[in-house]
Amino acid sequence: MNFVPSGICFYVSVALCWLTAEVDASWWYMGTLGSQVMCDNIPGLVNKQRQLCRQHPKVMQAIGSGIKDWISECQHQFRNHRWNCNTTARDHNLFGRLLLRSSREVAFIYALSSAGVVYALARACSQGDLDSCSCDPAKKGSSRDAKGSFSWGGCSDHVDHAMRFSQAFVDAKERKERDARALMNLHNNRAGRKAVKRFMTLECKCHGVSGSCSVRTCWSAMADFRRTGDHLRKKYNGAVQVAVNQYGTGFTTAHAHFKQPGKNDLVYLEDSPDYCVRDQDSGSLGTGGRLCNRTSPGTDGCEVMCCGRGYDTSRVGRTTKCECKFHWCCAVLCRDCHQQVDVHTCKGLT
Repeated sequence: MNFVPSGICFYVSVALCWLTAEVDASWWYMGTLGSQVMCDNIPGLVNKQRQLCRQHPKVMQAIGSGIKDWISECQHQFRNHRWNCNTTARDHNLFGRLLLRSSREVAFIYALSSAGVVYALARACSQGDLDSCSCDPAKKGSSRDAKGSFSWGGCSDHVDHAMRFSQAFVDAKERKERDARALMNLHNNRAGRKAVKRFMTLECKCHGVSGSCSVRTCWSAMADFRRTGDHLRKKYNGAVQVAVNQYGTGFTTAHAHFKQPGKNDLVYLEDSPDYCVRDQDSGSLGTGGRLCNRTSPGTDGCEVMCCGRGYDTSRVGRTTKCECKFHWCCAVLCRDCHQQVDVHTCKGLT
């Protein structure tokens, strides 16, 4: 089962031990001294990260509260694939030894987690949860778009602030290392941050006689995080395998026929395992026991998902809502329908 355990910490893109809500709550109980002790005891942080952690404990809490959102998004994007962004509670690292590799799956995790930090922090700013930020102060006065003039109002998400803090905090360890893996992480972190800003939208409220919209009040808002997830999933599909150039400052493509990666592309250094069988060294949990679709020719199909090992079929009972009818004025009534269905699961190695 995939879940985020409460009260423990794990490494993501910054080799940082994010704290879950249970631990965060203890910060506020212990006060400033407690947050300093907590930050000093998080393994894997470099000095810059510890400094920011001590200075902004509420920001750490806001970021921690967004962990489940981006992990859930990752698992949604790969729900029908051999690697399904599965997590484990048996280690401080929720993704196990997978993060030791430099594969395209790791590139996606870094980009999505970096985007998740920006999204969670900007949301906390707009909701008034933080003393260090609020709505975007640049969105004042009047402006224009394709529909004409409007006045800034409401609360615009302060994404630029969130991106600056995320860059300072998340990238700190990678900037200290500056090896091939660090360059890869920095590139993918930046691609993730930019993906959130890419989908900022202008939301407006009309004012005027009978909704004539003669006057508009608008604010800049982040789109649903699903759009960021969909975008980064496409970037995963087109990720470019690279090698560090001779100067150690950038990338060259690993294969001559590959395109040179742009700033918004994801990059990786080594091939992925096939994820068919459990392999502790590669971080693969295998697909034994995974559900599959017997009739699908796609990645969720039993032939692909089970890697040719075959599958087991069992009959289970399911209850669904059926024969739903709308009743005046305001109710929809349904029956509970029971049916027997076949469930297919991949065989493990014998």
